[in-house]
Amino acid sequence: MYSCSNDQLVYPPTASGSSAPSSSSSSAVLAVSGCSEKPTTLHLSSSPYENYFYSDCHSASQLVVTSPQPESDLEIIVPRLLVAWAAGDSGLLAFFAPKNGVNGSLSIEVLNDTSDEPLSGVYEQPSNGSSSGNPVVGISTLVHFNSSAVLTVPILGSIRMMRDFVEGPSLLYPEIQDPIRFASTQDNGARLSRRWLDNQTTTEMTFRPRSGGASAKVGNRTVDLEAGTYEFTATFDYPQLGQLSASEVLDSESQDLIITNTDQTKSLSFLSYTDKLLAGAWRFLTYFGRDSMITLLLMQPVLSQGEGGAVEAVIGAVLERINKTEGTVCHEETIGDYATYQNLQMNISSTDPICSYIMIDSNYYLPIVMENYFLKTATGRNRKEAFFAQESTLDFGNQGLSYEELALRNAEEVVRSAAAFAAEGGQTKQNLVHLEPDQVVGEWRDSEFGIGGGRIPYDVNTALVPAALRSIAALSEAGFFPEHPDWATTAAEYAEVWEDNSLHFFEQTVPQAEAKSLVQSYASDAGYGFPSQADEITSDVVYHGLALNGNNGQEVVKVMNSDDSFRLFMLNTTNQEQLTSFLNQSATNIRTPFPAGLSTPVGVLVANPAYGGQQVYAANWTNDAYHGTVVWGWPLAMLGAGLQRQLQRCSSSAHPDFCSDDSVYTNVLAAYNHLWDLIDANREHLSLEVWSWQYRDGGFDFVDFGSLTPTESDIVQLWSLTFLAITRDESLR
Repeated sequence: MYSCSNDQLVYPPTASGSSAPSSSSSSAVLAVSGCSEKPTTLHLSSSPYENYFYSDCHSASQLVVTSPQPESDLEIIVPRLLVAWAAGDSGLLAFFAPKNGVNGSLSIEVLNDTSDEPLSGVYEQPSNGSSSGNPVVGISTLVHFNSSAVLTVPILGSIRMMRDFVEGPSLLYPEIQDPIRFASTQDNGARLSRRWLDNQTTTEMTFRPRSGGASAKVGNRTVDLEAGTYEFTATFDYPQLGQLSASEVLDSESQDLIITNTDQTKSLSFLSYTDKLLAGAWRFLTYFGRDSMITLLLMQPVLSQGEGGAVEAVIGAVLERINKTEGTVCHEETIGDYATYQNLQMNISSTDPICSYIMIDSNYYLPIVMENYFLKTATGRNRKEAFFAQESTLDFGNQGLSYEELALRNAEEVVRSAAAFAAEGGQTKQNLVHLEPDQVVGEWRDSEFGIGGGRIPYDVNTALVPAALRSIAALSEAGFFPEHPDWATTAAEYAEVWEDNSLHFFEQTVPQAEAKSLVQSYASDAGYGFPSQADEITSDVVYHGLALNGNNGQEVVKVMNSDDSFRLFMLNTTNQEQLTSFLNQSATNIRTPFPAGLSTPVGVLVANPAYGGQQVYAANWTNDAYHGTVVWGWPLAMLGAGLQRQLQRCSSSAHPDFCSDDSVYTNVLAAYNHLWDLIDANREHLSLEVWSWQYRDGGFDFVDFGSLTPTESDIVQLWSLTFLAITRDESLR
């Protein structure tokens, strides 16, 4: 971990080059105070968002500076400063408006001081009067306003509050906003601070003039800032997490990635801590079970193992947060100020964290990651007894329960959920796994129209359930779950039934002539101006719908998609006719240009609604919809790893039938290489959460998702960093 001692103070250089604090400095020490290693810094740009990261032995911070660009939609892109901290899933957000009233005229820029990096660390040891008893930490930098500005809306405390405001109906809550204190400083600056609902933690930001003419005037809960440069400082005093450095989060054989993939390994470190990995920065800067386990599935070959390593941090975090009654896996934790707020809404006076258990897919990843580590690696096999003997310690209601017991409860839930469909004569749609009755989301496409209102998701039923059962069988055979010795056989039998009998419920075959007509109508009605690519359809189109029992009485949600990746990556199915057909249609859809297929120059799309046949499909799956006709990084990685896995089966002595079918094998191999050509062409975007496109000048051009919608894309997303481990197999070219 980043190590430090508190026996020395180090001040950053001031504008004059002096090492002493200037008269305009805050009372906090702007420093890497006593840290034995240099801070880690990173600047990532995705217009109109400039992202700056700073980590030292005390804390980790992200600063996002947003300024409208000439092409920006001014109803979406507003000048703002945002700071995010991993500790407490907390931060602050300040929106600005141009004082002259002309939208688009105000820009904010971070400036370098005389130092090499624009951000400096803030550290102040707790004072005797500190309510929290924790050090004050954060960042300081210089920000320049090109014209006079008004700070219109500040939010201090919770990233979740910030996210809901940005992406939702922009609601502000009196119990959060009213306690914000506005104060002038002696040097014509301004300070905003707020005590959290825990009555201990304080978040604060200050603006201090650093150039002639700059001044900040506090008004009626607003701040007027004249044009000029200000020292901007953001701090809080909440307990910090133990961050893993880049060298600690990677295994010993992968240390060269720190040199060859510097930005990605720094990003991975920013999201990696001793007791959990975080989903993304800035919007999801906390534990998400699905995200961390998908990341582990794809990235395990390069992650550190053993006690204190990244692999056990992921698995331990999931076990700590299991619902001990149901055996279900926590999707998202609510911590910090937002947890206190949510507890108060339930008339509970508590700062205890809260977990959401609404996602059904998360339950099935845990047995798979357990098998991959505790059975398939030497370190995992050696660590099995010590790891599962640990008892839960976090405040999620499992204190005192062993990891072994919590893993058992999850496995029991998985087997229970699979039993009805696996029973003799039970292979009916009713017995497939459904979303929770009161939820419209339940797997990774967790936006309102992500799976079109479907109740029975494709990925869960055709891949995750049988893969989890396979893993439970393997774990049982290796001595896990002694309470259920029959699982070594029973779970394997269940898995085969699910593998062979779930896929056909989702299969859609569109006759060639109808398929051409559908894509022509879609291309015309969608209004983007791209060609229909109907000539690329040379046979019937086959794909698997996103879900069953969708909105508007749709028996199948007729959206071609990239979720074939789950089955490609997680299963070695043995039904030869089904496998050959599945691989052939998957490969064809990957290779075929959108809207006839999924391929675009900016990547393979996660959804293609062209075959829906109703206007609602084109309206709900768009290039500005979170799970619409957009590109996500990690499905590209899973598709690549899945196709490689299937092709490598052809090197075994008992290779599948498709390996001897020249047309199918050639198609799958071509899809693999086409996919990797697209991945290589979009390297600069791969760490993003999601990105989109615009069709102009006869082609598809990359655009930042956040330039099209208030739901911006995280510049760094945990599962989008999996290309550190997923690489092209050059022997398959």
